[in-house]
Amino acid sequence: MTDQTLQELYDLLKWAPTSANSAPARFAFIRSKEAKERLRPALAPANIEKTMTAPVTVIVSYDMKFYDQLHKLFPHKPAVTQLFANNPQLVEVTAQRNSSLQGAYLILAARALGLDCGPISGFDNAKVDEEFFATGKPCFGCEEEFFPEGHVKSNFICNLGYGEPSSLFPRLPRLPFKEACSLL
Repeated sequence: MTDQTLQELYDLLKWAPTSANSAPARFAFIRSKEAKERLRPALAPANIEKTMTAPVTVIVSYDMKFYDQLHKLFPHKPAVTQLFANNPQLVEVTAQRNSSLQGAYLILAARALGLDCGPISGFDNAKVDEEFFATGKPCFGCEEEFFPEGHVKSNFICNLGYGEPSSLFPRLPRLPFKEACSLL
């Protein structure tokens, strides 16, 4: 998968809304064999082979200091930065919830580009965070300050690629409207 495809993917997903335009998600695109091997110890056994063979695995993470960017992302309300800076509980819930939204946008954008997606929550977040987001570890192409220690936490991972049709699962059932929705 090319750098251009990953850039197009991000350029599609970045326009979807988040609370206070906070955009707390950070995306680590893992492509090299060496980086995949660093991820292996954190994976649940059922997720190892599909992750190791996927062209790209994205660690969808969230920046606990996302509010430092609000001066440019939400410029019409400068006081909102202080709301987050003084409330770690609000930071955590906002970052996790909105990075989940951005991860879903990533999946929709990937589908729009014709990619197959395999989101995974079967992994050890603490191991991923220690390996990829701790100080002193190489950050495989990003600016060193992009993933500073303690600022980024993993949310979920997602394998991306062009699946072999014969090995892809058929679309699984979904709940009908009347079982998943209520009209009040």
